[in-house]
Amino acid sequence: MRFVSLLRGINVSGQKKIKMADLKALYQSLGFKNVVTYIQSGNVIFNSPSEDLVSLIDIIEKEIEDKYEFHVPVILRTEQEFQWISNSCPYKEAEIEENGTKILVTFLASTPSLEKQELLETHVALPEKLTIKGNEVYLYCPNGYGRSKISNTVIENKLGVTATTRNWKSITKLSALSCE
Repeated sequence: MRFVSLLRGINVSGQKKIKMADLKALYQSLGFKNVVTYIQSGNVIFNSPSEDLVSLIDIIEKEIEDKYEFHVPVILRTEQEFQWISNSCPYKEAEIEENGTKILVTFLASTPSLEKQELLETHVALPEKLTIKGNEVYLYCPNGYGRSKISNTVIENKLGVTATTRNWKSITKLSALSCE
């Protein structure tokens, strides 16, 4: 089965540094096949005979912690889930190339309660948009993500779950790479 793994918080502001070549080698050492990395933010696509997401996450997180001596949360999606995420963007603005960094998807480690989802939605200020679909939060930040008050940390705190965010350019590329 093919998976897209998204590591949270590596290579950000000089923290938790992991070279992508080293990360690729680490995944290969775990017996994963067809390993591909994409940019420095911790995106790894791989094949595994196991379909047990919880076990795969535990194995990857433990190996990273053993090798690098820091914890990195890992969020996994199957190739099929990732394709669905890519095809389910609620914002037509995603079709416009220049919006590739203004539309983002935050991947959640688990589904938050409806109460917490409603709380997060109260923090959205126009012209921004936020839509929660299952374990993903779609954001549209027309003034740029850097100016938004809805950061990955805010999403984690309001929803009470581990999360990691990728922009639409990355989503599009990862979607294409996961099909190769």
